[in-house]
Amino acid sequence: MSQISVTQKLVVAGMLTCFTSSQGLLMTASKVGGKYPYNVATIPLLAEFCKLLVSSAFLYKEHKEKGKNLQITTAWSSVRLFPIPSIIYLFHNNVQFYTMAYVDAATYQILGNLKIITTGFLFWIALKKYLSRNQWLALSLLTLGAAVSQVSGCGNSMLSAPVLGYLFACLSAVLSALAGVYTEFLLKKNNDTLYWQNMQLYGFGTLFNAARLTYDDIQNPNGGFWLFDLTAGYNYITWLIVINFSFSGLFISWIQKYANTIVKVYATSSAMMVTAFLSIFFFDLEPTLQLFLGIAIVCISILLYFMPGDLPTSTSLAAATSSSNKLSALNDDDEELGHTKAR
Repeated sequence: MSQISVTQKLVVAGMLTCFTSSQGLLMTASKVGGKYPYNVATIPLLAEFCKLLVSSAFLYKEHKEKGKNLQITTAWSSVRLFPIPSIIYLFHNNVQFYTMAYVDAATYQILGNLKIITTGFLFWIALKKYLSRNQWLALSLLTLGAAVSQVSGCGNSMLSAPVLGYLFACLSAVLSALAGVYTEFLLKKNNDTLYWQNMQLYGFGTLFNAARLTYDDIQNPNGGFWLFDLTAGYNYITWLIVINFSFSGLFISWIQKYANTIVKVYATSSAMMVTAFLSIFFFDLEPTLQLFLGIAIVCISILLYFMPGDLPTSTSLAAATSSSNKLSALNDDDEELGHTKAR
C-alpha cells in the first residue's frame, strides 16, 4: 500500500468536511416552495454513476502508467464481497424510514449520533484496531458535542418517543457503522489499486440504486418509467448536489483506504457543526448557546483523539507482562551468576 503522509490525510479530511458541510446548504437551496421539485432517489443513482466514471478514468490512466505492475484482483471470491456495503445501506435506508415514523426530526438527529460510538466499537472489534483511553474519551465527547448542538428546538418532545423508536435508531446506528467499517475492511484487505476497488463499490451501488427506482415504479404503475424523467425538475443547484455527493464519496473511500473510518466520522461530524454555523449567515438560523457549546466540545474531542496518548489497556497489559518476564529472567540470571561465583 502506498505511503501517505499525515499532511495528505489532513488535506483530504478537510476537503471532505467542506464538501459534507455544503450538502445541507445545497439541499435546502434546491427546494422550491419548501419541497424538492425532483425525485430525490435519483441523486444517489447519478452520484454513484458519476463516481464510477471518475474511478474508471483514473484506473485507465493508472493502467497506462503502470501496465502489468498494476495490482487488480478479479477473482470472484473477492468481487462478490463488494455488493455487501450496498445491501447494508439498502437496509439502513429502510430502517431510517421506520425510525422517523416513531420520533420527531430533532430527536432523530440526536439519536443519529449513536453511530459515532458504534463505529468506535466495531472499529475495535472487527478490525482489531485498539483505541487508547484518550481516544475513547474523545469519541464520547464527539457524541456529546454533536448531540448538544442539536438540542435547541426540541422543546418538550426531546427524546420523548416510543421505545420502538429508540430500538430502530440503535439499529440504524449499528448498520451505518457496520457499512463504514466493512468498507474499510474491503479496501484494506489487499493492495489492489483504490480505483479498481471503487469501480466495484460504485458499480454495484449504481445497480442497487437503479433497482430501487425500478421497484418504486412497479409499486406506482401510474407514473412513467424513471429513466425517461431522470433529471425532471433539476437545475444547476441540483447538479451541484450530484457533484458534491460524488466527490464526497470519493474522499470517503480514500480516507478509508489510507486512513480509517474514525477520521471519516470526525470529518463528517465537524461538517455538521460547520453547516449549522454557516446556516446562521445563509438561512438566518438563530445562533444558540448549545450550538457554540457543541462546537467547543467537538474541537476538544478532535485535539484529544489525535494527540499522543496512553496505550490501549490490552497493549499496556501485554507490555507490562513482557517487562515483568524480562525482569524475572534477569533476576534468575543474576542468581545463577551469584551461585557460580560462590563456587
